[in-house]
Amino acid sequence: MMGAQPFETIVGAHHAEIFRYLRRVTSRASEAEDLSQETFLRAYRAYRTLGPDANVRAWLFAIATNLSRNHFRSEKRRRVAHQAVSTARREADPEGPEDEAVFSEARTLIEATVRGLPLKQRLAFIMRKIHDLEYEAIGRSLDCSAESARAHVFQALRKIRLSLNGHELPPVARDTGGVERRESPPSPHVPSPHVPSPHLPPPTGRRGAGTPPSVTSPTNMEQP
Repeated sequence: MMGAQPFETIVGAHHAEIFRYLRRVTSRASEAEDLSQETFLRAYRAYRTLGPDANVRAWLFAIATNLSRNHFRSEKRRRVAHQAVSTARREADPEGPEDEAVFSEARTLIEATVRGLPLKQRLAFIMRKIHDLEYEAIGRSLDCSAESARAHVFQALRKIRLSLNGHELPPVARDTGGVERRESPPSPHVPSPHVPSPHLPPPTGRRGAGTPPSVTSPTNMEQP
């Protein structure tokens, strides 16, 4: 059954977020662009099999995550997003050089820890704490149970807290999407309707799209 919305509407609603997610995972805009294009190509081919009540956002994240995992396997490297915890903007100007130094040091510690996380922990952390996906959707993306997804996030948070070792981040602004605000994801090319449709079973679930949460800091990541 064809999805309830025109595919162009799906692209317009979700392409920017999927690009930002892949930008965090790969650390490179060029790779994120390639993977996001492939994500929506595969989504287009399978879209006619998608039920009208399916969770399109979670489905797209699952496709993007599978492509990311295949990408890392094929390249035989464990590259992580330098901006998995996004380049945050403070809600207010630094009180002084010392305050700014503390903020910079803590952010550097978090980013270094995220770079060293095992792949599943990193992906689970980004999907949960940056994009606010539910554990059921994360589990489907990672081919594991919701409880295993929760455990991956818990372990990631534990390692981040240990890395901080008493450091605290000053208040930060809302997530900027892992890239500078002046950087916009490239406009995707929507394939023509004659592209054949493979049978890719879409995931189920009911999580609506929403505004990404505040970027993760030690004050808001105590619970997985």
